[in-house]
Amino acid sequence: MSGESFNWDDFLGRWQAEWVPRAGEDADDGQNAVCPGAPGADAAAIAAVEERLGRRLPPSYREFLAVSDGWHVDQTAGIYQLGGVADIDWFRDPYDMTAMYQDGLGDDPRQEDVRLAGMWERALRLETDSDMSHALLDPGDCDADGEWALYVYKGWSGEFPDRYPSFRAYMESMYRSFHGDRVERPDFVNATTRSQDAHVERARVLALRGRYEQALPLLEEARSFGRPRSAVLLDQLRNWLDPRRPRDYGHLAADPCYLAEILPVQALARAGENRRPGDEDGRWLTMMAARGVDRETAEDTLGAIREGTHRYAPPGPWGRAVAEARELARWGSTDAAWRVLRDALPRWQASGPLLIAPVGLLADPFLGALVTPERGREILATPRSGQTGPTPEPVPDLDPPGLDWLTAPAANGQRRDGYRCIWVEGDDPARLPALIGEEDAELGPPADMRMASWEASRARVREGVQPWEDRAWVAAGRTASGWSFAFDGHCSRRLGDRFVSPAAAASSAGRAVVVWRDTPSPFPDGGPAAFHLSVAEHGEELYAFTVRGTEIERSGAIPEALDPARLFRPDEPEGDGELRALRALHTEFGLCLPRFALTQGRLHTFTTRSWARAPRAGEPFVHLQFVRHQA
Repeated sequence: MSGESFNWDDFLGRWQAEWVPRAGEDADDGQNAVCPGAPGADAAAIAAVEERLGRRLPPSYREFLAVSDGWHVDQTAGIYQLGGVADIDWFRDPYDMTAMYQDGLGDDPRQEDVRLAGMWERALRLETDSDMSHALLDPGDCDADGEWALYVYKGWSGEFPDRYPSFRAYMESMYRSFHGDRVERPDFVNATTRSQDAHVERARVLALRGRYEQALPLLEEARSFGRPRSAVLLDQLRNWLDPRRPRDYGHLAADPCYLAEILPVQALARAGENRRPGDEDGRWLTMMAARGVDRETAEDTLGAIREGTHRYAPPGPWGRAVAEARELARWGSTDAAWRVLRDALPRWQASGPLLIAPVGLLADPFLGALVTPERGREILATPRSGQTGPTPEPVPDLDPPGLDWLTAPAANGQRRDGYRCIWVEGDDPARLPALIGEEDAELGPPADMRMASWEASRARVREGVQPWEDRAWVAAGRTASGWSFAFDGHCSRRLGDRFVSPAAAASSAGRAVVVWRDTPSPFPDGGPAAFHLSVAEHGEELYAFTVRGTEIERSGAIPEALDPARLFRPDEPEGDGELRALRALHTEFGLCLPRFALTQGRLHTFTTRSWARAPRAGEPFVHLQFVRHQA
């Protein structure tokens, strides 16, 4: 508050002039309700109370008392009346709150928690009428201007008290609440409501022009006054700034003008809370019905979101760009997909005045995952829906070139999972199940790659799968260089003697490359990790090698650039050879993989045929299965 001027006469006078009862209340409900304020206390009365209390009152509270000696706050379920100089006194902790708060401090409490624990015995009580609530000024929580923090404790709530940095801040908040409590009254129109509504409209236009940073504070203030439209516009901006945090758009989901954009986003939030249908779905469906959404429509939308079959399909040029981008993203080309969306965004048209961004994009199973916070800001900063303005600098692509990222340490600090991949040159990724899939394999619906390890483990334990088999659950797509790929990024298997490369089967129409880097054995002396490469063309394996520590197995005429003796050197750390081999594959074949799609996006998946042959007659085979029993 330092350096700010504030006129209590103007502020309280405006509040008094605007006063009307809430909707459904009586206007003549008592003198206090009609006249919130009272004549101000003179300087002598204020000095007398300070002498009685033994403390000089904080500046904003002293100034308030000089204008109005008390106030009818009328806070819903809280404080109703603030007393004047004759009423205020020290709280003195009549309910022994100090002991309870001190008991909860722990061994290393924060300074603010210690301060709160001591507040109850030193605070000044202001309220004279309340709902089991107290308005307490704390001289022990004082800022550089001498202002005391004000705490509102609602005894019926069981929650920590609400803190305001000063008495003035509290009163300004209560004034905004006064407005919010009366927003449903059609006759509640005054200079403040007109000004805030003008701010909402200006913020809407600013947002469409890409000037969202100027729109945000206007909408935040209008929302604090409860103004119509402010919440739904503000939530859209916040949704793009934090795309992973769901927002509730209320009755907007039922409006035919916005339903196609909003309802899928609301269903996405529900599906995120519970990935499988359950009893809670009934509550959500009932809530949607109460808002005016057809129950069958809501149920179908929720089911499509869960199954990954929902498609965001807006009309016009923007819709055509969305369809093009989805086709790119569904095969892993997420950066290219984003560039298509970014270029088309200025042609997006709002379906009504309450929509300022293509919210429905977030619910598309392929495109929603592309929206990082940085890209969300890029959308907000781009002029759209007929508005003009400067365009933002493009957000950098998310996928690094090549394959180096496969060697990065695990994010959780744990041992890296193994990985294996099949690349097929120039073929349609939709044909991969026919080339290397298990019997009757077909592409499944898009799977969330963040759940890939769980899905992969579930795919390995299925009825009809023999213990010796090694079927891989893989994500399918297309690289930026045009190769189709099938990738297993959570491989816990070791590359054993019965390994059979799928390169030959994958290469019926051209070249195919297989890479497998397994994980070191978790057991002592279990051996190092293995790195395997095999290359085939037109159904015949051309060459292959497998490296385990210092041992190299090789076959065929291996090109010099891929010679394992040159790539894997015994005097270097194990990871250096892997990195050198991956870089050589990128140079020789242009091989790469879309990191973002494989780690944070959604891709089609299928299960391959076994990467291990069956044990031959007389060949030993051991299968261990670990089962957890409840004690």
